[in-house]
Amino acid sequence: METTATERHPLPGEEPSADALLTDLYQLTMMQAYYEAETIAPASFEFFVRKLPPTRNFFLAAGLEQVLDYLERLRFSDADIAWLRSLHRFSDEFLDRLRSFRFTGDVDAMPEGTVFFPDEPILRVVAPLPEAQLVETRIVNLLHLESLIASKAARFVLAAPGKTLVDFGLRRAHGTEAGLLAARTAYIAGFDGTATVRAGQRFGIPLYGTMAHSFVQAYDSEVVALERFARAYPEGSTLLIDTYDTEAAAAKVVGLVPRLREAGVRIAAVRIDSGDLGAHARRVRRILDEGGLADVKIFASGGLDEYLVARLATESPIDGFGIGTNLVTSQDAPGLDCAYKLQEYAGRARRKRSEGKATWPGRKQVYRTVDASNRMVSDVLTLERQPADGAPLLEPAMRGGKRIATRLPLAAVRERTAASLAQLPEPLRQLETAPAFVVQVAACVRRLAEEVDAYEVAQSRGQ
Repeated sequence: METTATERHPLPGEEPSADALLTDLYQLTMMQAYYEAETIAPASFEFFVRKLPPTRNFFLAAGLEQVLDYLERLRFSDADIAWLRSLHRFSDEFLDRLRSFRFTGDVDAMPEGTVFFPDEPILRVVAPLPEAQLVETRIVNLLHLESLIASKAARFVLAAPGKTLVDFGLRRAHGTEAGLLAARTAYIAGFDGTATVRAGQRFGIPLYGTMAHSFVQAYDSEVVALERFARAYPEGSTLLIDTYDTEAAAAKVVGLVPRLREAGVRIAAVRIDSGDLGAHARRVRRILDEGGLADVKIFASGGLDEYLVARLATESPIDGFGIGTNLVTSQDAPGLDCAYKLQEYAGRARRKRSEGKATWPGRKQVYRTVDASNRMVSDVLTLERQPADGAPLLEPAMRGGKRIATRLPLAAVRERTAASLAQLPEPLRQLETAPAFVVQVAACVRRLAEEVDAYEVAQSRGQ
């Protein structure tokens, strides 16, 4: 069932697109206005999520690698410039600037696999304002998708410790890039592999595959279908047994084994994809055990969410699960209330005060403390230059438009993710909604917000 690809880094052009036109129109129109007014001083923007979905207790940061690749490779091609010129919206001077555009800013971020909570910035960009503005759309696009899926995948991992978890989601993902990045982030979060071949080739993720009902249906005899598939993969195949009658097919597998063993063919697992998975698994397990196939595992798939997986993991003899739609669409919470907001411009803190969407001003850092058992105790949101107790979560990732963060193998990112999840207090590890983990806002941040508000009020009155 499993094929392990050689882990490697993607080649240029294989990463998620750094197309400069993957942005909103208003980013470009604002850029032109900034340049015309010489509003080009350094600006600080931060990406954060405002609130947890109703069923979630934490988030998991992911997508930084794709963001850094995007920023390093961001260019406007001659074709991009020509097309923008055809819109008759932009000046020749502005388009000439775009021809030589490069991102020259700094990025600080939480490493991928870090647990985080609402209002905590997981990424900060400091760059000349037009640059920091242009990249907003793509940064949000990448961080939103990957953090969303990583957070969902972590729930499956916590729900089924010790069980094999495989991403089956490409066919139901919202586009090719979403499917590939979902496979990557699920693996980071603790999944064992993916069925998506390109994800295996691109990211070095172990590949898992079984067979479809169509293979069984293509033959007049179910026994013939199962035997031919097994002989095609003698080192260990997974046979789908619920096309017609699940228990009858399990018995057929038992009957096949003697002659398959004589030919050196091994059956690694059977898969059940429909019906009462728990009840079928218990009956199939009994049939396999009585037939001398105690080493053959049972794999289940078909519309699984984390709640059903948690129940099946404890109440049935299922060894692994293939997770599709619920994972790649984050079906219970398909979108996060996230934002990338200006926190400082030209050395002055800035603050959005919109109703229900107010932000904390200034460049910020998050400090985390843990107890003697290495479980999270508290997070403090403070200003970058006013540290608090604990370990800082945002780390330098890019300086002057060049990556300085080490690109880690995904195996190392998985280890870091597992360590971060292990720090969660027990209530937050459960699928049920737990009391919120309180993120303390430091007094210095609150004072700065008051100062910014007072200044803006005075400015509005012409003082």
